[in-house]
Amino acid sequence: MSHSIRIAKSEDYARIMEIWESAVKATHHFLAEEDFNYFKEAIPRDYLPNLEVYVIIENEKPQGFASVSEGNLEMLFIHNDMRGKGLGKALYQFMKEKTDLTKVDVNEQNPQAIGFYEKLGFKQVGRSEKDGSGKDYPIIHMSL
Repeated sequence: MSHSIRIAKSEDYARIMEIWESAVKATHHFLAEEDFNYFKEAIPRDYLPNLEVYVIIENEKPQGFASVSEGNLEMLFIHNDMRGKGLGKALYQFMKEKTDLTKVDVNEQNPQAIGFYEKLGFKQVGRSEKDGSGKDYPIIHMSL
């Protein structure tokens, strides 16, 4: 599989949100509809323009995206149709080489993601009752 990775542009945001939606619907069954809708609005408005976001291109279009801020992997999502093909790992390895990535926060209710990061060498180092937006989704803090 030949993929490329590049910095995201504002015209990628609609596709990024398609990727986000497909990944979240497949893995975040715990997310209440109102919170899903909140993030769907907040991400392109408040997050993407303020982060350095990278997209992984396969079949000529973005199939995943990731961003690191201050050593924290803020986001890494792969389109559900493309899961299990190594894109997440490739994107993670790119971000690790490019940035000072050492930590990630994962929803406790997303055991697949916890397993993914454990395979990459992360250890669980803490837990918070609420997520970064103050919502009642427990977070597992992981570190390399």
